[in-house]
Amino acid sequence: MGKKGNLRDFQAHLSSRLADTSNQNAAGLLGIQAGSEYWLLSLYDSGEIVPMTPLTSVPLTKGWYLGIANIRGNLYSVADFSAFQGKEPTPHNASSRLLLIGTRHGNNAALLVTRALGLRSLDSMTPATADLDAPAWACQAYTDSEGRRWNMLNVKELLADEQFMEIGI
Repeated sequence: MGKKGNLRDFQAHLSSRLADTSNQNAAGLLGIQAGSEYWLLSLYDSGEIVPMTPLTSVPLTKGWYLGIANIRGNLYSVADFSAFQGKEPTPHNASSRLLLIGTRHGNNAALLVTRALGLRSLDSMTPATADLDAPAWACQAYTDSEGRRWNMLNVKELLADEQFMEIGI
């Protein structure tokens, strides 16, 4: 019973923080870490963040495609976001999370990320030089006060990316 109360308190706290924000720059972004990279995505596009759950593998798929997760009776297609980008695979440990991203766009997709970093604000960041080779879903970047580069993840563009949607080998 205590955990339900804590969850309700957390949800109320989060709701009040979100209500206090008037625009995306104030705190409408979620920060995540995928491998050694830092990413931002709009709270509008981000879904739920859940702990790693057992996955059902799918044969004849690319190495970054991890399989299917059953989350509260809904099936989600799970991709290792770091491995998808050609970087190191995400370890499956206590801090790794599944970020449910596609529901708002009619696609039950989830990204395995190294960890969720919470709400972030662009007010404390400066625009960084865009990587000319970056895909359409990662064409904006920012630098924080500690010098870390944060890439902006455009979920809609990621879900429209042919390489992301083509999981078969």
